[in-house]
Amino acid sequence: MENAANRPILILHNGVIVTMDQSSRVFRDGAVVVAGDRIEAVGPSAQILRDFSHLATVDSVVDLRGRILLPGFVNTHVHTSQQLGRGIADDVDLMTWLHKRIWPYESHMTEEDSYLSTLLCGIELIRSGVTCFAEAGGQHVSGMARAVEELGLRACLAKSSMDTGDGLPANWSACSTDNCIQSQRELYTKHHNTAEGRIRIWFGLRQIMNASDQLLLKTRDAAEELKTGIHMHVAEIPYENQLVMSTRKVEHGTVTYLEKIGLLRSNLLAAHSVWLSDAEIGFFAKADVKVSHCPASAMRMLGFAPIKEMHEAGVCVSLGTDGAPSNNRMSIVDEMYLASLINKGREAYTSGTTNPTVVPAVTVLKMATIDGAKSVLWDNEIGSIEVAKKVKEEDAGAIGVGRCGLDRGRGEEAVYCWKGGTVAFGLETKISTTGADSNTRRKLTPPLIFTNVEAEKGHSRSMGKNSRGGYHPLEVADLIVVNPFSWTMVPLHDCISSLVYCMRTENIDSVMCNGQWIMKDHKILRINEEEIVSLAIQAADALLKRAGISLPERMNYL
Repeated sequence: MENAANRPILILHNGVIVTMDQSSRVFRDGAVVVAGDRIEAVGPSAQILRDFSHLATVDSVVDLRGRILLPGFVNTHVHTSQQLGRGIADDVDLMTWLHKRIWPYESHMTEEDSYLSTLLCGIELIRSGVTCFAEAGGQHVSGMARAVEELGLRACLAKSSMDTGDGLPANWSACSTDNCIQSQRELYTKHHNTAEGRIRIWFGLRQIMNASDQLLLKTRDAAEELKTGIHMHVAEIPYENQLVMSTRKVEHGTVTYLEKIGLLRSNLLAAHSVWLSDAEIGFFAKADVKVSHCPASAMRMLGFAPIKEMHEAGVCVSLGTDGAPSNNRMSIVDEMYLASLINKGREAYTSGTTNPTVVPAVTVLKMATIDGAKSVLWDNEIGSIEVAKKVKEEDAGAIGVGRCGLDRGRGEEAVYCWKGGTVAFGLETKISTTGADSNTRRKLTPPLIFTNVEAEKGHSRSMGKNSRGGYHPLEVADLIVVNPFSWTMVPLHDCISSLVYCMRTENIDSVMCNGQWIMKDHKILRINEEEIVSLAIQAADALLKRAGISLPERMNYL
């Protein structure tokens, strides 16, 4: 591992640091040290400045002036290639939405359209504080990947695969099961772990109505082989469950059938999951299936998802925006607000009494950060602000040492140690030798311990594999700066509550992904926003003409 002393150091201090770590720590006057693409330290401002300021330049010590520093938000269900179709399918039922608007739109897209659409969507994602997203499925993943690399975002990209079903566009009907799997394997080979490790390739299943059993099972096996995820729309509408019961002969619906064939795994991200029975929620919990809850699009076309019941069962639930034709707004900030309010309202409807404590602000903030990271299988690196994930301190004994941090000029150095499958991370303060094995033992202060970790002498390894196949004891620097000092959020009596119920996208001041600012002081840095908007307008008009989509006039236009 590159020694942090050789990497550029950035100190963000005098801010409210909402860590989202296991202890739910919030530093009222806190600071974070970023070294390269990693979080090197987090703690009280006075301590951080004392220990690290001599390593930074004047320009790299940033006073947050009381602003709030958070982990970047994770949007776990978004169709980036649908951004050019914003507004083409409003106020229509799901089947009309799909067969008359979305499929004609998607089937006439080019890779360049997908690229421009993802750029346009990415602007909105960044402005709402998203640093990582899970693509819900499109046809031109290479165009998406090109856009993600330019935007500087982190993404799990997936192709929307379908090998059966009525009403598919003619140019999709020839896609065999084997072609679906092979094309996704090729995308994995081409794009997985590219863009400095910010892009991962998942397998995509559009929905059970467009997937044969062979596609479901081969997707499961391929994802297992490549150790990646599966993204699928699940239990969206009652018709879906009814069709599955009649054609696949199960008692309830999609989730019951997926459990029967063994598709429910910890690497499955089930989008929407609105129409579930209690037993099916139990299936999700037992298999550690992750759920992406999209409040706005659910209210528009699907119904009330049983989020309270999922949480009570221990299901990991995160937040998504869905696509522009089903939501129109790609703001995860809006989804946070809606997630709490809609589920409070649902409680009154289902139980016959009000319960304003349902899905509280803390839960929603977890859904947008650490639970989002868990849902995209990236929580070993993103989703919280911490130097490392703390586990059992009783496992603190360790032998073998590798250096991976800063020599702070006081005879201390950040190190990692291992003993079997246990890795510790902390500050070296004492050196002594052991007896028979002649290995060096370090005293770590404070000890941060990891268990069930691969580790070998002579290798910088800890916590879990990162996207480039190496191991790091440090969290990736995906951060957002929120400015609460505006009419939208003051007075700030309760910081956490205000982030969920008061914050708007205009409060997102700056966004960092992988240690690089991608928005600073409200300015998108890596692309020309004005140019992208202009090109997207032209591309959208041309695409609708090719697809033959014409929208009815709602009022008397003159």
